Parts: sequence; C-alpha cells; structure tokens
Amino acid sequence: MGFGDLKTAAGLKVLNDFLASKSYIEGYVPSQADIAVFDALSGAPSADLSHALRWYNHIKSYQKEKGSLPGVKKPLGQYGPAGVEDTTAAAPAVADEDDDDIDLFGSDEEEDEETKKIKEERLAAYNAKKSKKPALIAKSSILLDVKPWDDETEMAKLEECVRSIQLDGLVWGQSKLLPVGYGIKKLQIACVVEDDKVGTDQLEELITAFEDYVQSMDVAAFNKI
Repeated sequence: MGFGDLKTAAGLKVLNDFLASKSYIEGYVPSQADIAVFDALSGAPSADLSHALRWYNHIKSYQKEKGSLPGVKKPLGQYGPAGVEDTTAAAPAVADEDDDDIDLFGSDEEEDEETKKIKEERLAAYNAKKSKKPALIAKSSILLDVKPWDDETEMAKLEECVRSIQLDGLVWGQSKLLPVGYGIKKLQIACVVEDDKVGTDQLEELITAFEDYVQSMDVAAFNKI
C-alpha cells in the first residue's frame, strides 16, 4: 500500500482518488495519519485535484494543534491504497536496512572484542597488584617462664644467655624477675615469633641447652597476633 511520491503528479493523483470516498487518511476524525501525509506534500494540490485540495485545506487548519491529534505517526508507505508501491520510501529503507546490518554486526563485534580486552586488562592489573601485596605473616606473642636451678644462679647471666638466641622470625621483648619461693626467682620474658619459622619446642630446646643456668622452661601465655 502507499501513495508513491506525493511530490509528483502521479502521487497526488493517487491521493486524490483515495480521498474521493474518504474524509481522512484513516478513520473518521483528523489523526496523525493525516499529519504524516500532509507533511509529505510540497504544497497544496492543484484545483483539478478537488478531493486532495479539500482535504489539504481542512488538515491545514489543524496545524497549530497537530501534536494533540490522536494516533501515532507511521512510515508514509503504510498509508494509502493497497497495490501502490511506494518506491521512494522502499529504496532508502532497503539501503538503511543494509547499512544497519553492517554497522550493527560490526559494532557488536567491536564492542564484544573491546569489552573482552578491557576485562583482560583489568584482570591482569588486579593480579599484578595482588602479587605485589605482601602476604600476611602469621605471628604469635609468647610469654616464657625460665627457671634457674637455685637462688645462687646469676639471673642476669641467665637472661643474657636467653637473649643470645637469635633466630629468623624471633624478636625478644620485655622481661622481669618473679619470685618462685625459697628466695628463688624465675625469668619471665616475652617474645614475638613468626609461626612458620619458630616454635615453642625449638625455643625450649635452645634455652634449656644453657644447662649451667636453666633448669626448665614453660610457656606462660601464647596468643596469636
């Protein structure tokens, strides 16, 4: 269906014949269909096209309020009598369709590739940042009780022996002497260790190795940091 090119005499004749038995393009009141066809004309039809001219003048009177007319504008080729091919509308439509197909698929493909590339770059940046971030080192705070043999043991020398133990992952802290009984005092000393490098069994073995001063070693407190 369609009127053809409404800027040609042939198209205007089709419009005139169409309106010979109709007051409007569609229905029984002015609508957006009339506005769509009206806008496609280059001007008023000639006097010999009386039906088209009558319709034109009538629709022209609605121009100030055309936006309030009912209906929705459709492509011009969808108005008019059946059997008339609107070649002027069809040709650009085909071309647009072809262009749309090419641009559409090309755009989607490019967008997919671009999106994939961005995701890969972000993932690589995240992994690089993560690899540079220092790993969390598990540590523990330990309080040790080191007991001497008797009250004649030189506690200053005993502490010196304990602090002489140097290990990777071991840091000695504060210390103090606490009474045990019968004039005997024990050394209570704190340290921080890296769990993967230093254990309490290892510390006990090394401390009790100073057998001239150390009778025994106990763990008074153990806390994960």
